[in-house]
Amino acid sequence: MNNSLTFITTLDEANLAAQQQNWFQVQYYLQQLCFSKTLDGLEPDIWQKVLNLALEVLFKGDFPQKWGIAKLFPVLGKQVVMPLVTILEDEAVDPEVHWFAVRILGEFKEPVVVIALAELLQTTEEEDLASIASRTLAHIGKPAIEVLTNLLEQPKYRLFAVRSLAHIRSPQTITALLKATQDPQPEIRAIAIEALGSFHEDPIPYKLITALKDTSSLVRKEAVAALGYRQDIATELDLIEHLQPLLYDLNSVVCHQTAIALGRMQHQKSATALFRVLQSPHTPFDLQLTIVRALGWSEIELALDYLQQALPEAEKLVCQEIIAVLGRILEPKLKAKATNILIDFANAYPDKINEYQLKAVLATSLGELGQATARDTLKQLETDPEPKIKLHAIAALKKLGR
Repeated sequence: MNNSLTFITTLDEANLAAQQQNWFQVQYYLQQLCFSKTLDGLEPDIWQKVLNLALEVLFKGDFPQKWGIAKLFPVLGKQVVMPLVTILEDEAVDPEVHWFAVRILGEFKEPVVVIALAELLQTTEEEDLASIASRTLAHIGKPAIEVLTNLLEQPKYRLFAVRSLAHIRSPQTITALLKATQDPQPEIRAIAIEALGSFHEDPIPYKLITALKDTSSLVRKEAVAALGYRQDIATELDLIEHLQPLLYDLNSVVCHQTAIALGRMQHQKSATALFRVLQSPHTPFDLQLTIVRALGWSEIELALDYLQQALPEAEKLVCQEIIAVLGRILEPKLKAKATNILIDFANAYPDKINEYQLKAVLATSLGELGQATARDTLKQLETDPEPKIKLHAIAALKKLGR
């Protein structure tokens, strides 16, 4: 009896503190209530009053008070799940309240929680909220993955389920994602392939290679992108041989992604495949630019040789991009070579380099490379009649220590 009176008295004090908007005091009284033995078997109307007070702190308290009250919700039991799910579904609620609701729901491994968090991932535009939702699903672990895997069997929820599984990024999702790569819907296959690219388990590279021949360009693009990060198995699985045909794909986005992937291989064979396409008169201008950048990223000597060969015949904007790319070489052993390529080009093709933009980029690139051998070329540019070229040359010479 005394315990019950104490409970009611404390609840009354919490209500009074709420009327005064003293959320710290409300939190203090609720902590006393929630860790009281009398909380077990509480009458529904009394329990509801406790929940309402806790929700009020969650909505109106400052961040530390929200943080403190969030720890009390699991003590109130599973009955808090639906009110919190309702909060998640209300787009008008402050994102910070949503964030705390997600954290709390992560303590309840219920199917309704999994679906609510998965739905939030599909709808929210708040990056922090999406991040905490995906981490919470991963924290729930196997129960969450089981719910979402079962949803893959229902046509209405397949896209929803695979998107949610892709967010979790846990090895436990691999089996479901592999299954999703066989889905008749291209978007589902593409999402599954993209997510599988995050894992290095044995079956995955072979699945990615198979996906390079998918009828959907969405799927092919994701497979190319994923394999572009697998330099570790490039030789073992002959990835360059599998990738290079997609430089000629009917979809331009796939072509661009393939160029980027081959550049990441940092291999003579991939550089040769890129240069072959760069030389073709049928290669679109924007793809030429991507290939030039990919050759630069590869940072191997042969790639620089190819860029040197391309310079004399390249259109102005492609030529400008090659000069810029050579200026971004980071490998110390290749900086001298890149500098010599630029100097030789400037000396051999003075008419071509006479364009304002080419001169400006040339000065900037020579300055970035920082090689003393560029000093004479930069001093010539310093005497250019165009003031802006002079400024570029002076800035570059300062980087060389004049």
